Amino acid sequence: MSKIPDLEAWAIFARVTELRSFSAAAEELGLSNATVSKAITRLEQRLGVTLFHRTTRTLSLTPSGQSLAGRAAALLSDAEAAEECAREEATGPRGLVRIAVPMSFGVSHVAPILPDLLAQCPGLSIDLNLSDERIDLIESGIDVALRIGALADSSLKARRLADIPTMLVAAPSYLAARGEPHTPEDLSGHACFAYSNLDRPDRIRMVAKDGREATVQPRGPLITNNGEAMLPALIAGHGLALLPEFILKKDFEAGRLAHVLPDWAGPPIALHLVMPSSGPRPARVSAVIDFFSKRLARLI
Repeated sequence: MSKIPDLEAWAIFARVTELRSFSAAAEELGLSNATVSKAITRLEQRLGVTLFHRTTRTLSLTPSGQSLAGRAAALLSDAEAAEECAREEATGPRGLVRIAVPMSFGVSHVAPILPDLLAQCPGLSIDLNLSDERIDLIESGIDVALRIGALADSSLKARRLADIPTMLVAAPSYLAARGEPHTPEDLSGHACFAYSNLDRPDRIRMVAKDGREATVQPRGPLITNNGEAMLPALIAGHGLALLPEFILKKDFEAGRLAHVLPDWAGPPIALHLVMPSSGPRPARVSAVIDFFSKRLARLI
């Protein structure tokens, strides 16, 4: 067996893993289905493992395939980056950049500036993934992500872009009917909406301007994985919620929501730009990172 890694097979494996389809990978790579299938078989024989569970309708990674998917994606990314660096001076940044962004922030802050990015870098194409789920960047083939809150994955490179203020709010009609809480402890008697993507969605942690902290365990009629989805029920007077100011700004300024416990806020959170830490950074990804770093820091 050759001591040289079968880099073509690894690259094909990475594309099949990303697209979850032999035929889609073949089409993207400009290869025949038979060539893709033979490359995967060749790699499986070389490694002595089965990479995919195959049926007539589904294709899924085996445990061995899952453990190797990240390495394959990194190898392919490094090769693409090396080729792109060689072309960079002559052509400028080109190619597809996959970006993952929280849903509400993506709609309100990222989508409006994409026209400027595309005008500035006409060689780029963008695959924008809008979701509040915390996805694995390497496994999902994401080049760069924007995340709000604490960063738990130390394997990623991160750049802090801006602080994200939070506010506890309720509709004036809710406060008129239920009374206004004066301390965080009062929230235990109120209907508080919960954000399910937190580690402990059943708890609200608050920090006072003088540094005091309080944690309460309120109950309420709504739990959701998207903060903006709370707004209709909030405005209708069904409860309170602790949310980022960028979600609340329009309704707060219009008087549809009122600031509750103004001397208290949620724990400090920030907008971060994160990316996989391994390998050289392609020019196309660097262009997006530089653009977001300049533009988003001014928007918050």
